[in-house]
Amino acid sequence: MSGNLQELGELPVEKWTDSHVSSWLRTIGVKEQYIKKCYEEEVGGRILRVLTEDYLRKEIGMKSGPALLIIRKRNELVDTKQRTQGKEKPQSSNNSEKGSKKKQGSAPQIPETDQGLSEEEKQTHQGQSVEDNVLTTKRDCKPRPFCKEGIDFTYVKHSVLQPESGVFDLISPCHEYKSLDNAAKLDRTRLQAKFAKEVLKFGSGCMNIRTNGTIHFGVIACIIPTVHVHGEIIGVLVSEKDIYVDALDHIERSFSPSDSEHVRQCIRPPQFIEVMDINSTEKRYVVEVDIVPSISIVKNRVYSVRLPNFKESSNKIEHEKETIYRRVGSKTDMEHLYIGGCLIIQLWDFEFGALHFTWWFNTPDICQDLGRKLTMLITSGKKFIEKEKWYILVTNKFKPDDLSSIDFLLNMNIFCVFDFDTDSKLSGLCSKYSQHHAANMHFMQNYKIPSGMSIGEFVSHLHLFEQTSWIFCNGRSDYKGNENPCDEMTWIKTKITLLRESVSLICKQILPKGAFLVVFLLTAPVEKPLLHTFYEFFTDMEGHEDIICISESEDNYQKWQSFAEGSCGTETVNRSSVVGMKMSHVDATLQRIQPVTSRDTKHLPIYLKGQCLLETRDEERMYSLEILSVNHCDETSNDYIKAEKENIERQFYHGGRVTWLNFWLAEKKFVEEVIKRDAYRDVSELLIDTMKWGVDRPVNSINIYHHPGSGGSTVGRQVLWNKRTDLRCAVVKSSYSAATVSEHAVQLREYEEKDPERCLPVLLLIEDCDKEYLDELRNELEFAINTKKIKQGTPSFILLSCRRSHNPEKMCKDSPLQNVAVTHKLSKEEKREFAGKRQKLEEQYQPEFILTFILMSEEFEHQKIEYVAQFVKHLLQGIDHEAVVTRLIRYVALLNTYVQNSFISQSHCEALLVFTIHMCRFRQHAFERSLSEQAKLVFIHLRDDKTHIESIRIIHPLVAKEILQQLLGDQKQQSGLAMDLLHEDVLFEHRFGKEDYAKFLRALFMRRCRVSKGDESNSFFSPLIEHVSEKETPDKAIELLKEAYKRFNKDAFFAQQLARLNYSHEKFEEAKDWAEIAAKQMPNNSYILDTKGQVYRRWFNAKCKAIEKVPKTAENTADAVETALKAMECFRECEKSAISDLENMNNSGFFAAVEVGCSLLKLVLSLRVFSSKTYGHSECMKYLLTDYIPEEVKKPWENFHSNLKGLQMTLHEALEWISEDLSYFQTDISADEEETIESSEMKITVPVEPRWFNSFHETHDNLPKERDQVKVLENIISLYPSNPLMARLDQMDLVNYIAAHIALSCLTTQSPKLGALKDLQKLSQQFPTEKRKCLSSALFLLILLFWPEDHDTDPEKETKYNIVLSAVEYLKRSYWTKMKDIPQRKKRIYTHFFLSNGSGWDKIVHKSKVETITKVLSISEKRMKWFSGEVWKMPEMAKLLRTVSGWTEDGIVYLEGPKEKKFTIPHLKAASVPYGNENITFYLGFTFRGPVAYNITVKK
Repeated sequence: MSGNLQELGELPVEKWTDSHVSSWLRTIGVKEQYIKKCYEEEVGGRILRVLTEDYLRKEIGMKSGPALLIIRKRNELVDTKQRTQGKEKPQSSNNSEKGSKKKQGSAPQIPETDQGLSEEEKQTHQGQSVEDNVLTTKRDCKPRPFCKEGIDFTYVKHSVLQPESGVFDLISPCHEYKSLDNAAKLDRTRLQAKFAKEVLKFGSGCMNIRTNGTIHFGVIACIIPTVHVHGEIIGVLVSEKDIYVDALDHIERSFSPSDSEHVRQCIRPPQFIEVMDINSTEKRYVVEVDIVPSISIVKNRVYSVRLPNFKESSNKIEHEKETIYRRVGSKTDMEHLYIGGCLIIQLWDFEFGALHFTWWFNTPDICQDLGRKLTMLITSGKKFIEKEKWYILVTNKFKPDDLSSIDFLLNMNIFCVFDFDTDSKLSGLCSKYSQHHAANMHFMQNYKIPSGMSIGEFVSHLHLFEQTSWIFCNGRSDYKGNENPCDEMTWIKTKITLLRESVSLICKQILPKGAFLVVFLLTAPVEKPLLHTFYEFFTDMEGHEDIICISESEDNYQKWQSFAEGSCGTETVNRSSVVGMKMSHVDATLQRIQPVTSRDTKHLPIYLKGQCLLETRDEERMYSLEILSVNHCDETSNDYIKAEKENIERQFYHGGRVTWLNFWLAEKKFVEEVIKRDAYRDVSELLIDTMKWGVDRPVNSINIYHHPGSGGSTVGRQVLWNKRTDLRCAVVKSSYSAATVSEHAVQLREYEEKDPERCLPVLLLIEDCDKEYLDELRNELEFAINTKKIKQGTPSFILLSCRRSHNPEKMCKDSPLQNVAVTHKLSKEEKREFAGKRQKLEEQYQPEFILTFILMSEEFEHQKIEYVAQFVKHLLQGIDHEAVVTRLIRYVALLNTYVQNSFISQSHCEALLVFTIHMCRFRQHAFERSLSEQAKLVFIHLRDDKTHIESIRIIHPLVAKEILQQLLGDQKQQSGLAMDLLHEDVLFEHRFGKEDYAKFLRALFMRRCRVSKGDESNSFFSPLIEHVSEKETPDKAIELLKEAYKRFNKDAFFAQQLARLNYSHEKFEEAKDWAEIAAKQMPNNSYILDTKGQVYRRWFNAKCKAIEKVPKTAENTADAVETALKAMECFRECEKSAISDLENMNNSGFFAAVEVGCSLLKLVLSLRVFSSKTYGHSECMKYLLTDYIPEEVKKPWENFHSNLKGLQMTLHEALEWISEDLSYFQTDISADEEETIESSEMKITVPVEPRWFNSFHETHDNLPKERDQVKVLENIISLYPSNPLMARLDQMDLVNYIAAHIALSCLTTQSPKLGALKDLQKLSQQFPTEKRKCLSSALFLLILLFWPEDHDTDPEKETKYNIVLSAVEYLKRSYWTKMKDIPQRKKRIYTHFFLSNGSGWDKIVHKSKVETITKVLSISEKRMKWFSGEVWKMPEMAKLLRTVSGWTEDGIVYLEGPKEKKFTIPHLKAASVPYGNENITFYLGFTFRGPVAYNITVKK
């Protein structure tokens, strides 16, 4: 180690290997698990130089503390190295001279790194061959699987094992390396003594510490400069293997008789692993000895050893004095204190699970008020369980009696359940809970984020926050996938890492501290995996205050307590545990403090004027909608109303968003009525008209345009509240796609209704969404409804859109029958109502607690500015401008002023205020106490509808704008404040809510205003940048964007903005540099390439303007011509990228190329030589279209002639593309309109369909009799050779021949011309062996021909599955290659055949036969049944089609059958696939994408 450390001091950091970095990390006290991970990730010196704290936390999984330590120590190290190198540089030549003198005429020097090494290792270093001194690429490798004997395993010479390791978790073996290269050449006696000494020392050390371990001989232990690295495999020459085996006979001579038997059992025989070396013929091995200290053997024992040592002086083996060894870090050292050793032994015995202490168990006092204790723990000291609090349950097997007492769980927000009961889905808690709530079945590996996926995408992927995630931590007995239960020790070996990653992800990236509570329900004996789960939560939550334990059994609790006390102390554990309370008592106690009554039922209105019950499970499956029931909020408990009604009302009038409880409390006369503005009446009247008269379209729209903060959302929600008994009402969660919302809206409309034509309309409120989203939603709904034969004039859906606008009156005037305006201005009637309401509220509350209402009653008179300005001025009197809270107010005001709907999460605020409470359950109150009085008044607390995570914003955008203006005053400009915000590392790097914060910060500098998005006007840059450019200076705006560019990791889009900002202020050189930086980072982004072209276009225009008043000559126009041609070149690159982009179509490059080209032609024609009226035009044409070059331009334009002569072709191609693009665009629109009235199932547009199947459709539809169709196909087959196997047909002919047989088999299997299926299978072997050379139709036929049948033997099935899987793989590639340019909405998959219940030729059935089942129905009924999926439920389908089994895993469908490889089956209807892991059945269809699943049904 000392040599290694000395080398660290000598080498530059950049030249450190990953082993060097590992050694350095140990010197600064980093945990071994993190060092191991860094080593696995190949963190060498170069990577160490650029490491970030964010990388260490996300990729290595470090906690913030160690990550911060590494970054600071790294910075200190680099600074020290730079200073040292600076001082030593002048002396380098002298040193080299001295070094060269030493080398001349002297014996070989031992490298300095050999200091402190063993004699043997020094010899090894000196004895290396020349070949070994050449540095080669050294690859990492893994060691032989622990305790696996006799397996076929080899090492490759010069591969590198992970660094020597210490004790990790007792199960994972620690490793020690010895090279033994020179010792292997010793005689038998000396070699055996050396080998036995190392093995027995390591073995006794492992046994004493109760850890598994492996000692490796033939592996470098220390780094040798320019030769070997730590852990490098070199192997040893083994002449006789029995030398090493017999060496362990020293055990009996080195240990006492009572110990030697134990040692024999724990130290396994040596294993000889061959080392492969392509450059050598000699055979080398790594000799490995495993140490397996079984607890039944070593329990309560300490092993001392007398190590053998060959003494050269006496020429015999002598034994050293008796010594106790133990593993310390990566070394085996002496343990001097026997008592201390015994204590450590006891601790390890307990951790290993064998020694059960009979520690004194302090039984809870019989008089202890467990009910109150439970209440305080669950509510965090409040009177009621918080509606917004998330709960994580960790539980094991429930007793049947306890399952009847889980009602308290049904009204709690259960985020996820870590369930260790393998039968839970069949007969346990999961089964019972699923009767009332939707839950998604997951395993711990589902909580591993795929690379490139953001946290937000991952949350959506697993449907977290929408439905409970049920995590089976130890397998699931009813699941057909590969997820089997295992015993404790196997679980620790195989699954503890998955547990650690799952818990870390939830606690560190998904749920912020204080937003959730972890509840351990110990309903069965506690096993080790459950204890490990506690430890992981305790570690990642940085404390115990949000973890509680509930256990009826004191025996179960005792094991839990003894383990937990090791982490957080007896007092903390007892304070957070409820022991001895029956589950039925827990249930009754917690139901009493819930805001809603147990098992609340919701009702929806029905078409026949009654009501139906809305099951909670069904509501949760329509997760993209917030459904408003008839009896909404009726379940609220009286105690909760009394305690909270004033807070709820005050929160609303202070500026919070209106809640359903506000309307309910007013409706039930608990509080005063919420004022109905004139807009409410307008919307209600429009709604009545829509219902009464109807329109041609089934989806109608009413738009509420409102000033920001004027109460538009309140009007929309009021309408829904008062229409909930007549219509089915819901608020759209716009974070979901329009397709998902449409699917759920259709389900809501038809819920519990018999006839899809006789349903109540659904009123959907969509808040603050752009027009594109609304249009897409409308199209999706119309497409769905038009397949269901809904009568004209009956509205099915009404979209109530609530959108911000700075000119609502104009929008209303443009479309008075569809739009309603809500402004700050009040009508006379509204003024009267507001005045009366204000008077009542001021009697009840202090004015500062109802600020927003008061400001609204004053109409936010911004023209007069008096009230808002006076209010803010009064508010800010005496504020401490230097306080951190004031800084926070400034930041929030800046964001709220310039970014719509922006906020900062409470977690971010706490980080800025350095707010850390480790043992406090009253976190929210503590946060509010930390705010200044001004902050309390202007901040409004928000909760995310989905996650319930808290955030803050200023009560109103106008107040935010005024605060920003007054707080900054004359002393500081907005650019300075924005710069401070960019430099606020604490906010930017805070992990919770990071995506939202980064999005808002990015929008502050990047988002342009759009009238279509509700902004006041369109802007060229973000409003902040425009403000700084106009009110301060353009240079400050540029500096601000430069800083933002750095903050966002040199984002190419910020470089693009800098280019645009520079060229808009005619700083063309700088603009060119920034455009090139952006294009270098994203060379295929057409928008960035367009910006690069725009730089030159603007520059060209500026140059033309500079010479517009002087006579044009070839000389003075050359510079402008060159710039124009560069612009054209950039636009051509833009065009190429736009065409190759499969997702977007950017046509700006084509238009810009034409514009610049025309301007260039104009400039060329302005030259005297080309401007002559008599011959100038013809001269110009002659120059541009032929080889002719006029003398006047020959020399000045000598570099441009070829480009100018290609100008005509460039312009022609651009104009041709524009023309074609416009033609396609027109076609696209009409196609879309047609799509809305045709079901995807009925539309057949498949560009890759083989012509024989097309012919089959034609013959099937056009020929009057089946025998005529058969005759045609028989004639076609007759045209082919009688023995096609011998004819060697080409691939296309083979396809046609086989396809003709399949088409014939679908009509009749009795035809004499129909070949045997086996003959065609044999014939298909003539298709190219390399599947990539096969036609798509050939691959498709292989799937049909070789699909396995019931009568096949298992080997035959497996062979056929392999053929099918290979064909499917290449068929998918071909499909996406052909379909990639087709817009997503048109990517229809046409199913040609289905798997039927027959065999042989009858195993497949053509789709036309399936369609005949619905032939008796009308076209509209057909469409309805196909669209809704009802067709698959028809009994005729069950007779015709074969049902296959499979399972889903993380939303992917797998087919049951193949043994060697999983068979993924794409699904055509995402909604039919369960989100969790389920056993399923389905029908199989055959498409040119491969087999697809229809009618997916979860097995009961």
